[in-house]
Amino acid sequence: MLVHALIREDGTVGADELYTVANTLGMSDQQIRLCVKRLVAEGRFTHEGRGRKAELHATTDTMRALVPNADFLRHALQQDAGLAPWDGVWHLAAFAVPESARTSRDALRETLLHLGGAPLQGGLYVCANPWEPYVEETAHRIGAHTALTLLTTTDLRRGDTREPAELASRLWPLQQIADRYHHLSRITQPRLARLTGPVELSATALLTIAVELAAELTRAMEPDPLLPPQLLPQPWPGTQARKLVARCWAALNECDHGEAHPALFRLYADITRESVNRVTR
Repeated sequence: MLVHALIREDGTVGADELYTVANTLGMSDQQIRLCVKRLVAEGRFTHEGRGRKAELHATTDTMRALVPNADFLRHALQQDAGLAPWDGVWHLAAFAVPESARTSRDALRETLLHLGGAPLQGGLYVCANPWEPYVEETAHRIGAHTALTLLTTTDLRRGDTREPAELASRLWPLQQIADRYHHLSRITQPRLARLTGPVELSATALLTIAVELAAELTRAMEPDPLLPPQLLPQPWPGTQARKLVARCWAALNECDHGEAHPALFRLYADITRESVNRVTR
């Protein structure tokens, strides 16, 4: 997450910046060296130079992987602003991949869970958002598209339960998800106070806060199915937590030291600005 958060808009990561922020976060140089070695071995980055003068270059796949997460954050902020009301449609995906293709089967299952799917029964998952483009992209990529069935319904029942909000409370661990957002708010509040306080922060301090926020936001949002507000208990802590994070990104964007910003930094700032503009129109 640290390396990904420091990717500049040109796809590079400066080693000196990486080590400096890592040290500020309590990570050792050895940890970073091992992490970089693994990322290069996995084909996620290429590496030029030595030591703190080195530079990492993100591969095309690594840069592309940032886009879906940005899409999810954008959608969550639209929901928070009441701009993405639920249409009452449940989206289902079913697959039957044989044991001989276990790797593909596992990859498809992980994708469905990552996209917020809840298992209904063996090989059948449900989501409250239109996930079809993401599911089909993965299925095509891993060669499992012919084993995939997609359907939608407005009449979903489990046993005698059919009321949407009650179904959601039974299908997803909402209390665990809420607890993660309470934690995100506790992490964000003191950093917002620093960003909006009278003391000017250094470039390293700003990058450190950006990485911390990105990591905690990811930790909170990855297990979140981003259910529409109509299916969630109110007030929902995710709404308040994301509002605080958005204020932090706005403050970070204002603290411009004239240096190359990480792509994630700029991406999140743009998304939060889009959200504010929609609400004020």
